[in-house]
Amino acid sequence: MDSNTTFLFDVSDIDASLVEETIREVYDSLDEKGYNAINQIVGYLISGDPGYISSYNDSRKKICKLERNQIVETLLRNYIKDANIRS
Repeated sequence: MDSNTTFLFDVSDIDASLVEETIREVYDSLDEKGYNAINQIVGYLISGDPGYISSYNDSRKKICKLERNQIVETLLRNYIKDANIRS
């Protein structure tokens, strides 16, 4: 490694990965418990009330570690990317 080279580190990639992994885990746990996972996550995102998320598998604790706007931003970016919509 050359000491004169500057490397760029993009924290947003790590944040997006963390959000995606957390949402996947929370979704799976809610689904496993028989909840409509989409409705429960949307309820949480809209209201901010963690009561929409079960504590099963520490799901509530996991999702509360993230900022709701960070979750919405990641979901929207993934949707736009997957739908081939230009931003």
